[in-house]
Amino acid sequence: MGNVSNFIDDSFSKSRELNELTYVKLSADVKAVSRTLVSALRNGRKVLICGNGGSASDANHFAAELVCKFRKERRALPAISLTANPSTMTAIPNDYDFERVFSRQVEAFGKKGDVFIGITTSGNSKNVIEAARKATSLGLKTISFTGNKGGKIKGFCDLSLIVPSSDTARIQEMHILIIHTLCDIIEAGF
Repeated sequence: MGNVSNFIDDSFSKSRELNELTYVKLSADVKAVSRTLVSALRNGRKVLICGNGGSASDANHFAAELVCKFRKERRALPAISLTANPSTMTAIPNDYDFERVFSRQVEAFGKKGDVFIGITTSGNSKNVIEAARKATSLGLKTISFTGNKGGKIKGFCDLSLIVPSSDTARIQEMHILIIHTLCDIIEAGF
């Protein structure tokens, strides 16, 4: 099993280093994303969020924080996780294909002025990219949360938060930190 202390030291050290690098590289982009979200929500628009695997959990988490509350009492904010309905998540791939599992939902729920957020650590999840394409065609503001170098999705989004890492676990840690930061900023606006 090796030295457990070494695993712990290595994990925390890499997370701390990436946290600092992400702050330096993404602070301005996080501000831009926060302005987009606050503006849309103040104007009665909604947020549609999706991702696969751990990113699906992040989508659910983000939507729940907006609908319920993060830290303070405020009105419920309209956010939908496109990963949350098991019937929809199985019907669309069964009747069409998995690449359309999110884009069909964007077509159903998205309206001009809404915000689409696609979370994909690689930036190359085909179903998230298809959803971003559909969102763009419907006039939604599009945002991606990625890692690596942004992947293919960055070419389909108005704003991209690209965590400067290729380590999936570390990227996901930064995504949840960014989500919580955005929740704080959004709540300050309501």
